[in-house]
Amino acid sequence: MMSGYGVVIPAYNASATIVETLRSVAAQTARPELVVVVDDGSTDDIATAVDGIDLPLKLLRQDNAGPGSATTRGIAALSTPFIATLDADDLWLPGKIAAQLAHLERLPGTSGVFTHIRSFRDGEPDAMAPAATPGWSRSTMLMRRAAAESVGPMIDPPGGRGEMIDWIARARESGFVLDMMSDILALRRIRPGSLSYGRDTARDRGYLEVARLAMLRRAQSKASSS
Repeated sequence: MMSGYGVVIPAYNASATIVETLRSVAAQTARPELVVVVDDGSTDDIATAVDGIDLPLKLLRQDNAGPGSATTRGIAALSTPFIATLDADDLWLPGKIAAQLAHLERLPGTSGVFTHIRSFRDGEPDAMAPAATPGWSRSTMLMRRAAAESVGPMIDPPGGRGEMIDWIARARESGFVLDMMSDILALRRIRPGSLSYGRDTARDRGYLEVARLAMLRRAQSKASSS
């Protein structure tokens, strides 16, 4: 089994959930070499919340710049051959990383692997969504570090939503193979105030910007190849 992975967790005012999130990392059958929590300008006390967790942990701080910026900074702080990412209010199931590492070991041409994810309501662990969905998201991703660095930074669009869609699209456009496992190995917490909670016109502007940038890249690629 391949090993040597680190974890990046961008965190903004997440002291109420990050302990449970970190415990789900500590419960992995494959232990991480390092977990980097990037405090993205929080006003709560994340440092006290994460103190005492049984993990090799590094806490970085920056002015509020968005989850993409925080994730990019965390990736730069790791030297492990594999990088996993996780939102500060989501959870992993215990066998997630081991299954993903095994997948990448079997398929050396694959640069990253994602899993299915199921949503639950904050404070109601039994209130699970009726079906899991393909988790093309930060909380399910495991990437080879060389590929992640090659794709470049995660860029936060207006409103703070859509940076992962943009980054995954750029990875594919660069020729990296990304697989989706059918296993349900992560849980997404839905809570008021989180970026995944409901529709919001201001925040959803990011998706439009991501789509616009993708169209521009396609047009430029077509022009350069003609």
